[in-house]
Amino acid sequence: MRVDAHHHVWDLAVRDQDWITGPELQPLRRDFGVADLAPQARAAGVDRTVLVQTITVPEETPEFLALAAESELIGGVVGWTDLTRPDVADELARLRELPGGHHLKGIRHQVQGEPDPEWLLRADVRDGLAAVAEAGLVYDLVVLPHQLPACVRAAADHPELTFVLDHLGKPPIATGALQPWATAVRGLAALPNTVCKLSGMVTEVDLAKWTVDELRPYADTVLDAFGPGRLMFGSDWPVCTLAASYGQVVDVAEELTGGLGAEERAEIFGGTATRVYRL
Repeated sequence: MRVDAHHHVWDLAVRDQDWITGPELQPLRRDFGVADLAPQARAAGVDRTVLVQTITVPEETPEFLALAAESELIGGVVGWTDLTRPDVADELARLRELPGGHHLKGIRHQVQGEPDPEWLLRADVRDGLAAVAEAGLVYDLVVLPHQLPACVRAAADHPELTFVLDHLGKPPIATGALQPWATAVRGLAALPNTVCKLSGMVTEVDLAKWTVDELRPYADTVLDAFGPGRLMFGSDWPVCTLAASYGQVVDVAEELTGGLGAEERAEIFGGTATRVYRL
């Protein structure tokens, strides 16, 4: 089974995406639905996807679960809930009982937007992470490089919880710098309960004139650190369309992993995501 482990959808008539601001993001200021994605995914040989939250409102996750229940393409949902609420365990149980609730595979919070670089280490957040683990879900990390040390500590403190690093931890690809990101991401990879998504790279460079060679050192770093069995492909559609089409993103990932054997590529393009998200 070929899996795209990371994409989004939104309907601006239902809810504004207030992060879509400025002229550079203007192409994203329209609706993107499963019907738009499905033919592109099929053309790329993708059988299942993981739909990931975009904004921190409680209404979005039930909507995504209902969408997954009606879709042959969406195999899992990484939703959002407030990890700091004292009844987070009850809320996770409630979500599992909703239509499509069995599609809930993980939780994510926009940690990248938190001013506290150690937000993940707060006592109330720790309790929330423990509840996510108890529910049998995984936790997706969307963070910036300076927040990676806190991710390492959080993953070490919660060995029973699988942490999935989205978009390689957003390294500064446009600058060509590898450090201190590479050291921090290797520290995370040293923990057995961590996984990384090969995703989000094409929007971290010049959107108009990037090359695969610019991406390769970063892809090679996470491939070496995590290995194919803990690395999974994600398109980050439709955000990726700022720099590349869905098919181009798939092609880039295939080129970046072209030196691997067939079994190793099968892990990155399906096996890892199927196991981690229990698709």
